[in-house]
Amino acid sequence: MTENHLTLERLRATPLPMPEEGSKEQRGTILVVGGSAEVPGAALLAGVAALRSGAGRLRIATVGSAASAMALALPEARVIGLAETEEGEIAPAAAASRLPPLAERCEAVLIGPGLSAGTTADAISRTLLSAHGSAALVIDAGMIAGLAAQAEAVRSCRGRAVITPHAGEMARLLGMDRSAVEADPLAAARRAADLLGCVVIMKGAESWIVDPSGGSWHYGGGGVGLATSGSGDVLSGIVAGLLARGAEAALAAAWGVYLHGQAGRLLAERVGPIGFLAREIADTIPALLREAEAGTGS
Repeated sequence: MTENHLTLERLRATPLPMPEEGSKEQRGTILVVGGSAEVPGAALLAGVAALRSGAGRLRIATVGSAASAMALALPEARVIGLAETEEGEIAPAAAASRLPPLAERCEAVLIGPGLSAGTTADAISRTLLSAHGSAALVIDAGMIAGLAAQAEAVRSCRGRAVITPHAGEMARLLGMDRSAVEADPLAAARRAADLLGCVVIMKGAESWIVDPSGGSWHYGGGGVGLATSGSGDVLSGIVAGLLARGAEAALAAAWGVYLHGQAGRLLAERVGPIGFLAREIADTIPALLREAEAGTGS
């Protein structure tokens, strides 16, 4: 991937895999690991976005206290309730025993929505980095800060991993000031891609996608309305859903950023430049995909 401005015309030159007639398994299974007692909805937002992006089956592993409500809110998903810590986070021991066999039967695993950075998040990421089988990975939110200590494990994914940091998360990952990341986000993204050997989506008012080979795409942004709670969870879910369908990591990242941004533009027209909700973003994705894929010849 060479450096490009992310446009529909260029994306149409590298179309997404289109599922043939058949079962939901052929469109891929995704596992979302996330949520906490205080932020249970983040995993739900990501899971809905993955299904709206075309994934065939959804599993969500979250804290036991939120599992029943999440299963009722999202009946399309299989929800696995895990033991939790006193702070309301997924307990690392429960993650270590329950998540590996689930991840091994999935095409994509999303780790992080609703999880805070710290020792618990680091333990969960170690579990999944060592036992995700052949599944592609999307690593988001609190899982990103501790990845420098697990760089070899991320590199072992052989380019089938995507991270989605904003400036603060990137600064913690690289051990640098946030202001330095904001001054040159592309340089920070390239440094992270080189460190981890993965695809990097550097989020912000404008976004950069960098792959491990050094190629980069730039997206001018979907508008200020996307700077809202839960928007990043939706983006990570879109990317994971496209990975589950069989897209390569850089392709899923580029299409995911574009679809997320175009959803922001569409909602700005329908609702207003600010004030739309993250939960509304995912609902626009199927129509945007239909429109975008109409010119691919696929």
